[in-house]
Amino acid sequence: MAQPQEIKSLIEQGLRCELVEVNGDDGAHFEALVVSAEFAGKTKVAQHQLVYKALGDRMRQEIHALSMRTLTPEQWAAQRGNHR
Repeated sequence: MAQPQEIKSLIEQGLRCELVEVNGDDGAHFEALVVSAEFAGKTKVAQHQLVYKALGDRMRQEIHALSMRTLTPEQWAAQRGNHR
């Protein structure tokens, strides 16, 4: 059964990230926030595909659902600025 910290580590190993947060408590359904400069100029679908690639076979075998928010560092900074 996958754990949030394992998923976070896999994403960080497979993708250059500024921030990764993963939550989930049932071992199969997770929510992730991923901030990466590699997302710049890419569609949301392409961004999510980069995260899926980082997760590899775990995505098909152990992780049954992954809800993602993917942002560039600039988008993350702007979003944080709006919440202050």
